[in-house]
Amino acid sequence: MVAAGPGPRRIRLDLAYDGTDFAGWARQPGLRTVQGVLEETLAVLARDPVALTVAGRTDAGVHADAQVAHADVSAPGTALLDDGAVPAGLVRRLARMLPPDVRVHAVRPAPEGFDARFSAVRRHYAYRVCTAPSGPEPLRARDTLRWPRSLDVAAMDAAGRGLLGEHDFAAFCRPREGATTIRELQHLSWVPVAGERDVVEARLSADAFCHSMVRSLVGALLAVGEGRRGVDWPATLLERRARASEVHVVAAHGLRLTGVDYPDDAGLAARAATTRAVRTLGP
Repeated sequence: MVAAGPGPRRIRLDLAYDGTDFAGWARQPGLRTVQGVLEETLAVLARDPVALTVAGRTDAGVHADAQVAHADVSAPGTALLDDGAVPAGLVRRLARMLPPDVRVHAVRPAPEGFDARFSAVRRHYAYRVCTAPSGPEPLRARDTLRWPRSLDVAAMDAAGRGLLGEHDFAAFCRPREGATTIRELQHLSWVPVAGERDVVEARLSADAFCHSMVRSLVGALLAVGEGRRGVDWPATLLERRARASEVHVVAAHGLRLTGVDYPDDAGLAARAATTRAVRTLGP
């Protein structure tokens, strides 16, 4: 947490990107990443290195409609933050400097206690699937999975409801040393996309998602939709304490981060402290 007054000040950025040509969010040597492109651009404006913390790291090829990040600005009187305020015209200036597959929609001083990652109470994702024989429409081919077989959407929706609640999602996650795979899945539904031919979308919300969790959940539910697995099968995998090899991880390009929720300003610091605590399942 960065205190108000002299010294570094925290700013919040709301942004979107097409992940097709990025090697994910996180900066990696020699690779084009969203974080790398943004930090390099912001450093020019700040006249100082800028380090971003993001609400949810996205993998290579994953898109974002509503990503949130924060940065601590050290140099006063810069194009990023001047006398505690964000200079007028900053968003327009960023639009000129950034490549067309990254857009910053808003920049503002962050309230006391705000942390883009740890203060978040919920993340929302969507995954698009097209079952039309001709495949997705050309303008949506970069964010829609082509699926060559018909799907029972009602069965997938029912199977998704069986995964709701707080569970250990180890069967659906790529393991990371020292990281928990306990999450609370708060919403999972499948809906036809209005106005589009043979396109359905999975919509998922959770307090957090572990690595590859959304793409693994979608892969398991597509197996149900094809009739290769029963409606109850995905829920039985919650008994596993290791990744389930029979779960297909679908391609990254169908996935979008669609929103991040935060508490009111008074609850930001408390939420961050809660999120940092090691989570365990109850009896």
